[in-house]
Amino acid sequence: MNSNCEASGSLKIGKSVGEHLAARHFVQIELADGELWIQDEFFDYQTGIKYFEEFVLKTNWKQPKIRMGSRVIKSPRLSAWHGDPGAVYTYSGLENKPQKWTPTLNEIRDKLEAATGICFNSVLMNLYRDGKDSMGWHRDNEPELGTNPVIASISLGASRKFSMRHVRDKSLKWEYMLGHGSALIMSGATQQNWKHCVPKKPSLALMRINLTFRKIYCQT
Repeated sequence: MNSNCEASGSLKIGKSVGEHLAARHFVQIELADGELWIQDEFFDYQTGIKYFEEFVLKTNWKQPKIRMGSRVIKSPRLSAWHGDPGAVYTYSGLENKPQKWTPTLNEIRDKLEAATGICFNSVLMNLYRDGKDSMGWHRDNEPELGTNPVIASISLGASRKFSMRHVRDKSLKWEYMLGHGSALIMSGATQQNWKHCVPKKPSLALMRINLTFRKIYCQT
């Protein structure tokens, strides 16, 4: 982790996430009741391939059972949870206890912390084996993420559509093809006001890995 990363969760007091991202050439997407930033080539192609191949082969991927309403089903993707000791994250009825950081995950985390000004203590890794794997509509608004969390998403491998919709105004929608090496940052009140998903694309035979870096706050 960046040596300047403070326990408060901020790298540079008095400088907003947006100011950090603008200085790193992220593009801000106009989003009512939220903040969204994107950079299509956060990692160059070869660096992304190196990361992708390592994660496919060396990650301890699991397919846990998750709760979807009244049903308990196998997750429609593989996943792994890494983070600092105590960074326990619960979603869809599943309690995730962190595996240790790897050198490569730390390398990616350092670059994201420098770009956002936020300290991340955990990362959710998702492996979409092909277009039949997906992520349903949801918000990252669990209590342990705190108020207005910053979620930093890295995409590796096949491009997949990322869709968003406003929770109250159904006319407000946004979607984007997240490609290999791209970074997307959700901040501000985005998780309060918007849901997001990765829809199925049955014709796709290629794999995609998504890393979402977060700051988990211990619950008392």
